Amino acid sequence: MSSEAHRGRAIVSRGPNKEGQWAIEDVTLRPIKDNELVVQMVASGICHTDFYFGDAEPAEPYMFYPRVLGHEGSGRVVEVGSKVTVAKPGDPVLLSFDSCQNCQLCRDQFPSYCTAFNSINFRGNECFSSDGKDQIFGSFFGQSSFASLSVVSEKSVVNAKDLIRSDDELKLFAPLGCGIQTGSGTIWNASDSGPNDEVAVIGLGGVGLSAVMAAKIKGVKSIIAIDRVPERIQLAKELGATHGIDTFGIRHMKDIIGEVQSCTDENLGPTITIDTTGIPSLVETAIDFTRTKGKIFQVGTGGMQEVKITMQPFMASGKSYIGAIEGNATPSKYVPQMIQWYREGKFPLEKFVKFYKAEDFKKGIEDMHHAADAVKPVIVW
Repeated sequence: MSSEAHRGRAIVSRGPNKEGQWAIEDVTLRPIKDNELVVQMVASGICHTDFYFGDAEPAEPYMFYPRVLGHEGSGRVVEVGSKVTVAKPGDPVLLSFDSCQNCQLCRDQFPSYCTAFNSINFRGNECFSSDGKDQIFGSFFGQSSFASLSVVSEKSVVNAKDLIRSDDELKLFAPLGCGIQTGSGTIWNASDSGPNDEVAVIGLGGVGLSAVMAAKIKGVKSIIAIDRVPERIQLAKELGATHGIDTFGIRHMKDIIGEVQSCTDENLGPTITIDTTGIPSLVETAIDFTRTKGKIFQVGTGGMQEVKITMQPFMASGKSYIGAIEGNATPSKYVPQMIQWYREGKFPLEKFVKFYKAEDFKKGIEDMHHAADAVKPVIVW
């Protein structure tokens, strides 16, 4: 283990982003533990979960500052702890979430439902310091990839030395470890979908578009793309959606029920619906327009907001409202699967990924929320 301190830069959140309290700072990494690595980041996707935790008022145990966020990282290994076997210095790596790998759910190949998922991925520990004094928390999702150098848990690492062909691919594949995995994996791993299914996707960000791509690969009967940005609906159609519904200007979400159902056989509604927005009114509408015996997957983070379900009609419908985390994926197996689809031309990530220099991260954030051509912003170090 090197005795030389590693120094780099990081986007340090000292308060909510909406208050302008994210900025690039010079930082020093603490020495790594036996099961950790130092990774020099190449790129990191920006995900809405970063804002869920980085736009909130401080509230323990998971909402606190200062910290370094970022959880869709890619890079190259600089140093490894004495017990690390997943990679060696110089290896390219793709990063995903952390898990204990010991509980029953992890042993059953459901690491995203690890019994310690929240504490491991969100609580973090002191990984950085500013000017050698101010302690800054890292280990967000085991990686805190909003940094040029970061301390990374070995359990967040997917070794990419046999998966990538260039540094450009290492940048492009950075967001595979969360948002793209979540959207596509919910279809591929969780939904049990097939050629007789009709799928609706609400919200066409990186998660939603990834669900559209996976649904096309699955060969479902129809894919209904729902958003309020026409350009994103058009992109969804290029990626495989058979129908598009623009919700801009609709005053009452209930008004889209008939429109969605009219896109399906016998106007019965989709058999599978995925909500990526976390907006209660949209979720309640999705429950209504989904077919009897259908499945509604909650993928978008709605925090502590509530969704109203009327018990008797819901019970009589035989529908299922299901939460899904990280696409029910085991990253070491599923990340290579997504890359294989990319090689086969079935998973064209380049159509919705846009790169920004790390210094321009605020522009990337702004575009993510307002621009049609920046569905998945990726910052490059």
